[in-house]
Amino acid sequence: MNALAPRAREERLIIKHLPDEVLIYDLDRDKAHCLNQTAARIWQNCDGKKSVSQLRELMERQIGNPVPEEIIWLALDQLEKFKLLDRTPVRPVSLSGMSRRELVRRIGVVAIGIPVVLSITAPTAQAQASGLPPGSCCGNPSQCASNSCNQNPTCIGTPAPSTKACA
Repeated sequence: MNALAPRAREERLIIKHLPDEVLIYDLDRDKAHCLNQTAARIWQNCDGKKSVSQLRELMERQIGNPVPEEIIWLALDQLEKFKLLDRTPVRPVSLSGMSRRELVRRIGVVAIGIPVVLSITAPTAQAQASGLPPGSCCGNPSQCASNSCNQNPTCIGTPAPSTKACA
């Protein structure tokens, strides 16, 4: 195991491989991530043995074009941000403090797509089934967070500040 080699996180993730992207659901954080093809290739090859330089060489062989090392660092930054790596090497001094925008500007136009990781927070099952907030109009008890409606029909409980009174 190489201390300077990034290692992808594997625990408590649900992974779905699609033709041009990888979807990852993080069970610990209730977040869903979509890795484009470039980010997915880099993440899939973070085995804890390959250095950043070796990842760059592997990407070059896979796509048949030169790949700037900054592309690998850009992907690693995003993967680390979304907690998809167990280990990330320290960024070189020449790239430290550089924002994503500055890094993309430095790379310029390349034959490989810029690595992109999109992320959303998924509501928990309990939040999805919580019903209307107290004070909201409801048609039956199952729609209310309090699970009981009075005759008006208004949910019993303190009215939520963002809801209108029932007519």
